Amino acid sequence: IGGVLLSNGWGHESRQKAAVHFGIDYTEMDVLHNFIFNVYEIGKLTLDEYLNTVVFHKERNFSNEDFKQFMYSQSSELPGMLSWLMQWKHEHHDFPIISINNEGRELNDFRINKFNLHQCFDAFISSCNVGMRKPDTGIFNLALGIAQVQPEQCIYFDDRPMLVQAAQRLGINSFQHQGLKSTKQILEVFTNTAT
Repeated sequence: IGGVLLSNGWGHESRQKAAVHFGIDYTEMDVLHNFIFNVYEIGKLTLDEYLNTVVFHKERNFSNEDFKQFMYSQSSELPGMLSWLMQWKHEHHDFPIISINNEGRELNDFRINKFNLHQCFDAFISSCNVGMRKPDTGIFNLALGIAQVQPEQCIYFDDRPMLVQAAQRLGINSFQHQGLKSTKQILEVFTNTAT
């Protein structure tokens, strides 16, 4: 979802903006973030517990809720892709679309609801719910099992080359998302070949 349909939920650019907005030492926050964020993404911490470690380990002049609202506000739709995918799904409803994403529970739930992602995805394999995160091959194998398909029957898009390569090693047709035009062309060729 992040980097393909939406902006990243809580990437380094958003954290830098938060540091400026709230007057936080970014370097300190980033060290603490890198130490614990993976634990949050696999569902072992709540967002409040993550923030207590990364931001609220000292007295602040803003509230936890203020900070969370700022985090949520950083999510935005990338140009054209989501609306096109929703239309494509409407026209090709026989093709299941499954999201495989690394995201903490509260951000994941917010983004699914805010951007009506149920309109284009049949299932969500989210790291916070399955206790695994990409590039762990287990998360891809779980998606294959849920869809009841073989790797070569699938197509996978990700904006990060390392994650594309992880899926390719399992035999999944995998591509780096570089924009609406190229992803649309790849998906249309795949659709025409599969029908």
